[in-house]
Amino acid sequence: MAGKIKVLLDAIIEKRSNGSPTLAATTRTKLILKGINPDKFGPNSPDDPVILKKVQDLAAKVGV
Repeated sequence: MAGKIKVLLDAIIEKRSNGSPTLAATTRTKLILKGINPDKFGPNSPDDPVILKKVQDLAAKVGV
């Protein structure tokens, strides 16, 4: 299923920011520092298994 990374990243950003644009930007920056650029993934992006695993681990830590 293409776009699963995008869905998880959006959920992580929404959960961490609680609707605050400032916290959303900070969360995006933290993801980039961890090696995952949320802007690089779209709804039709193929799901790389390595990156998908990283994002799933981050989602588990956040509680998504």
